[in-house]
Amino acid sequence: MRKQRWIIKGWLLCLCLWFVSKVQAQPAIAQASGEMQREIWVEQLVKIADPVLTNLSQQTLKAEMPYESKDSSRRKFSHLEAVGRLICGIAPWLELGPDDTPEGKLRAKYIDLAVKGLTHAVDPASPDFLEFQEPYQPLVDAAFLAQGLLRAPTQLWANLSPEAQANLIAALKSSRQIKPWENNWLLFASMIEATLLELTGECDTERLLYGVRRFRDDWYKGDALYGDGPAFHQDYYNSFVIHPMLTDVLLVLQKHGMEGRDFLPEQMKRLTRYAAQLERFISPEGTFPVVGRSIVYRTGVFHALAQASLLHQLPTQLVPAQVRCALTAVIYRQFQSEANFDTEGWLRVGFTGAQIDMAETYINTGSAYLCATGFLALGLPPDDAFWNSPSVEWTNLKAWNGINVPADSALKP
Repeated sequence: MRKQRWIIKGWLLCLCLWFVSKVQAQPAIAQASGEMQREIWVEQLVKIADPVLTNLSQQTLKAEMPYESKDSSRRKFSHLEAVGRLICGIAPWLELGPDDTPEGKLRAKYIDLAVKGLTHAVDPASPDFLEFQEPYQPLVDAAFLAQGLLRAPTQLWANLSPEAQANLIAALKSSRQIKPWENNWLLFASMIEATLLELTGECDTERLLYGVRRFRDDWYKGDALYGDGPAFHQDYYNSFVIHPMLTDVLLVLQKHGMEGRDFLPEQMKRLTRYAAQLERFISPEGTFPVVGRSIVYRTGVFHALAQASLLHQLPTQLVPAQVRCALTAVIYRQFQSEANFDTEGWLRVGFTGAQIDMAETYINTGSAYLCATGFLALGLPPDDAFWNSPSVEWTNLKAWNGINVPADSALKP
């Protein structure tokens, strides 16, 4: 009997040590150098991107991409979801362009795959010609693709042939027949028109500005949070869509001297405040609250924080390196399990693995690629302070270690 007790105690001790080692691994990785952390980000982003871009470049995306969803009727839209969302997230990294470093050579490979793939995606003769105009889902992912083009004008848009550019413009314009809902979908229409304005000098002005006016005048709830339409939802749609797209649309309005550009400074203040909130959501272990719709977008939860980092719009009390370390911990924790991917490397529907019950009915395999937007800061070069500054603890890690942190305060109206 005594021997059995010792065996049980031994197993419990081993289990406790294993658990502690797993929990402590996140802060250890987050304390690595910026160079090593960047390598982790690049490796993970490439792992996510490779099946989509490789198959699209070979015109085999529709043939090879699996379909996982609670709703079998959305298969025809899933391919544009994967492409648009991935391009939206990977574009800033690609925009750094090729160079002679190992990372630069890797970028060259994926720039080539993306350009070839986008050419096929908008070619009506290609087996991978994507659906842009059938209601309603294509409006969403045409907008994510458009946002990606704005984020990589040199390496993606400029490298397309004139024919491919014309096909892409036609595809984006074809989404105009889809009427957006009175919520975050208005920004999808605005995003597409902002991109058309930037790329062609022309746009549907009312479709461009209507969403901006609604969020500016009617749906702001306070302390950097917008309603998703008239109602407020406790979820991450302020990060998935609202702040990133509203900000990028306003940047285009400012560049072209358009009506509504005067709202940009206020929106930048709100983005900065929301970035501070998101950073404070990251626990000492690299986790964050699992709350709200579309939680299976994984690291897409931090789209707005990554965008604020990319635009150098982080709050002054946040050292860029602490955001880097916090997001490194999240990326490690989120993708630690190989169950995030199937045997061919495609993303599974889930949060930290294959967890289909965590997904809404509108979620499918393609939807999951919004996680790429959490990697936007890779668009900052390695010599940027975000990457080359010494590693530092983030807010929650400091606070739970007994270190003083600044008091949090709401954004004044």
